[in-house]
Amino acid sequence: MTNQLAGKIAVVTGGGRGIGKSIAIAYAREGADLCLVARTKEQLDEVAGEIQDLSRNVLTIPTDVTDRAQVQAMAGQIKEAHGKINILVNNAGGGIERNQILDSDPEVWIKDVATNLISVYLVTHALLPLMIQAGGGHIINTGSGMGHQSTPTNSAYHVGKAGLWMFTRCLAEEVWEHGINVNELIPGPVATYLTRNQMTVGGPPPFAPSEYVKGPDDIVPLALFLATQPSHGPTGQTFSIARRPL
Repeated sequence: MTNQLAGKIAVVTGGGRGIGKSIAIAYAREGADLCLVARTKEQLDEVAGEIQDLSRNVLTIPTDVTDRAQVQAMAGQIKEAHGKINILVNNAGGGIERNQILDSDPEVWIKDVATNLISVYLVTHALLPLMIQAGGGHIINTGSGMGHQSTPTNSAYHVGKAGLWMFTRCLAEEVWEHGINVNELIPGPVATYLTRNQMTVGGPPPFAPSEYVKGPDDIVPLALFLATQPSHGPTGQTFSIARRPL
């Protein structure tokens, strides 16, 4: 621990498990206080306990990040508690509509896009004033290689993550003068609760023979790198630890 994030307030969506949990705990180890956002209170409370064991403050806010009213209420709680934020990790996401477009369920397809794209817009829109108030910061959007290329299935996930990639680039051009850097983090295949039926750490490589299935903790070094860059550092960029061309 080097206290690289001492005095910082970090918000992590999807912070109750998987990649979000690993990032949140790593930021706490480096001195940050955390605001954890996810739908399931029990998961948030479990992660909060680990963060409190590190002697860091933590605020848990059960929230459906696709619901505008809930997101606005969440932002209000963070404003009341801290008045500012320095780091926002838009990590909540996932996909369940894996059929071809003709065979897809329109309601599920739209829900997937909302989970991976609209939620990021809503959360960022609500919390951006608190980052401007702080005098700058870092927004890290968890993307996917599937947002940079197409396949014959999973179109909802592809479209949601592709939109996230473009949102990252557009936002970066709008907020750099506020000292805010916005970048996309692409983990590559990671064994999490959501992917438990498709992959295991070190298991058969999906997507490409060169790939390696990582665990959530393997994403931490890149997440720390992006959260600790200077205000004149990279913005509007994609950083990937995938093992295949995107």
